[in-house]
Amino acid sequence: MKLQILGTGCPKCNLLAERAESASREAGLDAEVVKVTDISEILAFGVMSTPALAVDGKVLFSGKVPDVAELRVLLTRQAG
Repeated sequence: MKLQILGTGCPKCNLLAERAESASREAGLDAEVVKVTDISEILAFGVMSTPALAVDGKVLFSGKVPDVAELRVLLTRQAG
């Protein structure tokens, strides 16, 4: 599973990366966290508000930083 953190490196983007990593670890998922900071790449996802989270190229949400528990539920659903 590839978790893509879409954002320019702001504090909220970094917080989302930390929380996504924690959530995936807690859920027992084998996940790679990748930060996407290039504006043109972010726009290619159709994201207008950062931070955003994409899993294997599919955007799950943008413009917010969910807590670890909410992220764990979202990631578990995506894993199947």
